[in-house]
Amino acid sequence: MMTEPTRIPPRDDRGTQPAPWRRPRVVLWTAAGVVTLGFLVALEIVARGYGFSGPITEQSREVIFAPESGPLLYGGLALTMVVLTWRQRLIALGVAAGVDIVFFLVRWALDADMNFGNGALWVVLGVAVLGLTRRTGHERTLLLKGTGLGLLLVAGHKTGDTWLLITSKTRATVLDAYVAAADHALADPSWLVGRFLDATAPVSTGILHVVYGQLPLAAALVGLYQLRRVAVERRFPAHHLVRTFLMIGLLGPAIYMIFPVVGPVFAYGTDGGAWATANLWPDTLPPVTDPRPIPFDGITPRNCMPSLHTAWAVTLFVHSRDGSRAMRWAGTFWLVGTLTATLGFGYHYGADLLAGVVFALTIETAMRCSAHGWDRAGVRLVALGTTVFAALLASYRWLPTEMAARPWLFGPLLLLVTGAVIYAYVRTARAARERVREPKPEVPGQRPAEESAEPADPTDAAGAAEAATTGTGTGTTGESGATDAKPELV
Repeated sequence: MMTEPTRIPPRDDRGTQPAPWRRPRVVLWTAAGVVTLGFLVALEIVARGYGFSGPITEQSREVIFAPESGPLLYGGLALTMVVLTWRQRLIALGVAAGVDIVFFLVRWALDADMNFGNGALWVVLGVAVLGLTRRTGHERTLLLKGTGLGLLLVAGHKTGDTWLLITSKTRATVLDAYVAAADHALADPSWLVGRFLDATAPVSTGILHVVYGQLPLAAALVGLYQLRRVAVERRFPAHHLVRTFLMIGLLGPAIYMIFPVVGPVFAYGTDGGAWATANLWPDTLPPVTDPRPIPFDGITPRNCMPSLHTAWAVTLFVHSRDGSRAMRWAGTFWLVGTLTATLGFGYHYGADLLAGVVFALTIETAMRCSAHGWDRAGVRLVALGTTVFAALLASYRWLPTEMAARPWLFGPLLLLVTGAVIYAYVRTARAARERVREPKPEVPGQRPAEESAEPADPTDAAGAAEAATTGTGTGTTGESGATDAKPELV
């Protein structure tokens, strides 16, 4: 009996099967790009309304004028170069250095401001031009993703600076008195650690200044480790550190607008100058009185609630768990050092750190689920983290006096709800890892992948390579149901 032959869908112009998920993903990426551009334009308009330039202007001017941070631009170049081969990386570094040397000589001759980094930005933009004009298909997408990653690192920094300026201009009063009162429930850790650092200076302070200031460098190293195989595999992993880092930096400053806090070293220390309530930090605990908003200057950023340095350090710790032993130890060291520095330098209260931990794990879970697929455990964890974060902020604002009066109740309760989010994250992450490691059920009559992977001709070879890179079910393009993706979990 004759059977009807199997119909093979037509191939596209690259010899690959047309993927039905490509169009929705293109729409999604386009929508995300439009939203990001709209956000940057809105931020630019608001910034100019207050008399200073926004992130678009600041980043554009660095094409020609002296950059604010050369290492930041070269960090962006390093992220972009993950899509390049080693030969291309050497050429890119050579071009960047050559351009910087030319700029240096011109500025030296004109007696202008001296700095480096223009060459790195030129090369990043050159990779985008190369992708648009000389590449097609998947290679073009890969180069544009690399360019976007590098530019987002710089734009994220510029956006954060603009946010901080806006918080200082739009929030005339700060809520430090509320957080300081609530911090009594946690035994005033900023005052305790501040006195400890004073007693152990300058050794402790010297080390912690490096740890605190070089957190972006540590994150870049972990991010580059996670992206080290992009040039070989010609694809990005579904989820990596940089995604969460950027999202934390994007969303965190919005909370500053809701809950403006400057930190104990400003509100209760010498750094606050005439605006400080009193010179109390770190030797004298602030009195527990009925808290009121404190008028403050229009310069100091209101960047304490939540502690984004804590959130970034937690994210760095989480993503370092899948690295080598040295990387895991480094991640732990940077987490402990960052927490100690944020408290001991008077930049944050203990309450800020708890909010930062919950904020980080909630964002990390949401970003991981967006890459590997949403499941019930992920939805529950995001809902739990969001609820706990909102409850922390509400309690700091509306129950600080009660919290200070009953530290035996509210102190353990704050630690308990934060620990519940941590515990839920660990369980969810481990369960997700076990699902990834489960062997795929074999389909009867189907040959193993390695037996059928070799195409018959070069055209089919290109199609197979493209399918292996962009096809569904691989987990490398952010599709749910991934089987070979390795999420960065605890």
